[in-house]
Amino acid sequence: MSRRSDQEFQDLLRRLELALHASQIGVWEHHLATEEVFWDRQMHRIYATGRTSRKIAATAWREFIHPDDRERAIEEFFAAVAAKGLYDSQFRIVRPDGEVRYLRSRGHFYEARDGEPCCIGAEWDITADVLLNRALDEQRAVAEARAVMLERSRAHIEYAADHDYLTGLPNRRYFDRRFAEMLADERIGHIAILHFDLDRFKQINDKSGHPAGDAFLRRAAERILGAVGERDMVARIGGDEFVVMLTDVADAEALAKAAETMSALLQQPVRFGQETLQSGASVGVAWSRRETAANLLIESDLALFNAKKLGRNRVEFFTPELQAGLHEARQLAEELDAALALGQIEPFYQVQVDAHSRRIVGLEALARWRHPARGIIPPADFLKIADENNRTAEIDEAILKRVLADRAAWAAAGIAPLRASVNISIKRLADPRLAESLAALDIPPGVLVFELLETIFLDDCDEGMLANIDQIKAMGIEIEIDDFGSGHASLVGLIKLKPKRLKIDRQLVSEITHSEKQRRLLASIVEIAKVVGVEVVAEGVETEEHAVLLARMGCDILQGYALGRPVSRADMTARLAAAKAERPLADVTQY
Repeated sequence: MSRRSDQEFQDLLRRLELALHASQIGVWEHHLATEEVFWDRQMHRIYATGRTSRKIAATAWREFIHPDDRERAIEEFFAAVAAKGLYDSQFRIVRPDGEVRYLRSRGHFYEARDGEPCCIGAEWDITADVLLNRALDEQRAVAEARAVMLERSRAHIEYAADHDYLTGLPNRRYFDRRFAEMLADERIGHIAILHFDLDRFKQINDKSGHPAGDAFLRRAAERILGAVGERDMVARIGGDEFVVMLTDVADAEALAKAAETMSALLQQPVRFGQETLQSGASVGVAWSRRETAANLLIESDLALFNAKKLGRNRVEFFTPELQAGLHEARQLAEELDAALALGQIEPFYQVQVDAHSRRIVGLEALARWRHPARGIIPPADFLKIADENNRTAEIDEAILKRVLADRAAWAAAGIAPLRASVNISIKRLADPRLAESLAALDIPPGVLVFELLETIFLDDCDEGMLANIDQIKAMGIEIEIDDFGSGHASLVGLIKLKPKRLKIDRQLVSEITHSEKQRRLLASIVEIAKVVGVEVVAEGVETEEHAVLLARMGCDILQGYALGRPVSRADMTARLAAAKAERPLADVTQY
């Protein structure tokens, strides 16, 4: 029985030794009274001592511990001894070859049979775990830092989406959301909207430059903001347009006083460098109980329009008479949808003639609305409504298709179809599907011209628009700049866009018969156009004297009432047929 027990004990020890070896756990024993320390072979492997002796000096273990961890590790060991309890520590060691390893050491205090105090324990290498955890911690820290950055970026994007970059005020998007919240807030009694438009702001930009204009806008924002309460809201909703939303206004008299105060503040001069900038403001005011306030912004806009129409730099309130105009505008907007579906939007054509031979060389297609009850409606009466209701792109497309159909009809009738110019709005020009839709129309090269308003701001034309313009040119569609000289396009923008021709604004043309200054200005524009290889069209030719002067000054093409008013397709068909039979007029530059 004893022999079997010894054998079983030896087997148990062997299995334990194999298990310890497989797990790479070393066993140690520390006799505290004699300071004798015993290591098994795995302990020597862990510490890379190169020895196998069971007994080592107690000081040897301490010397292996990393200097930065030594004091703590020793204190933890003797604290466990003093408490006669468990020992649990983690520290670094420095092997003889200088390699640093991380160890976990666990032990337990016990007393031998003779009462000698001892501590027995085990150690194992946890370097891989420590390094892995450190890498995880670093990755976690990087991830957390990225999350913080993303949150900051998201907050910045949200702020930028809701605020005007120049003044820091809420923008139209933010205003609309806040206005909707106010309409739903039952604690609100009345809501008032004050709609401001800076008078003569364009002159500040033209005369003193955009930095001066920006400074003026920032100062205007500060002045309006300083005149309202904490619960009120000021927003910039357009280039030189601001709106103020006031809640719980006492009465109309108090509202008028507030509007007049803000208007007076905006009339005060602004210093910019050595210049003094001055403007005023037209103000439209609308006021209502919260329950009926949904249309206040539209109503204040109508009041603003009335203020500008009556002479600017004044405050006007929305009235029932203006309400009738609003109702008419709404009705017209509803009818416009039907007009597009029924083909009531059609082109009227105005001839463009060679400045020297007076031959008809092209036509401009101008949108007209053939209303079943009101007759022919000019564009001034419906294009603004179309723009407000996002219908300009549809009108552009409708006119383009009608022009192509009319040209095909003229060709079938034996009338050589001329080059036709059609307007294209900024919204249609920005449409990423524009090139695709044009390609589907199979437009022959050289028969179509797109007129871009100069107010598209050539210098700020984004990459998407420029890409569309390049694709349009590649299809053989020419590009013209309309209303050139109204103050927005620069020579840099002109060179960047590379149009086929530009049309000089009618306001410049009208004065040349009696203003030497205007003649010199127009001559300079023509000269610049010639230098950059761009043809010149002069519109607004009202008299024969205009036509003669413009031909002498180098204009290539003329357009205006003196040469022909916009007419329907039928009338233009008759004129083109007659022109085909007539002999062209002689060159008139001799006059």
